[in-house]
Amino acid sequence: MIGRPHRQKNTAIALGLTRVGITRVHEATPQILGMVAKIQHVLSVENAE
Repeated sequence: MIGRPHRQKNTAIALGLTRVGITRVHEATPQILGMVAKIQHVLSVENAE
């Protein structure tokens, strides 16, 4: 997240993504999906079904 705006950094931290290679599993609530949509250009998202 180096060189990214503070809002994007804070969103990643709120999702629990603090380091490269970290994997987190979240329930697909509207709030979480909105946060992921804001930083999807720096994430890799997979469906955990």
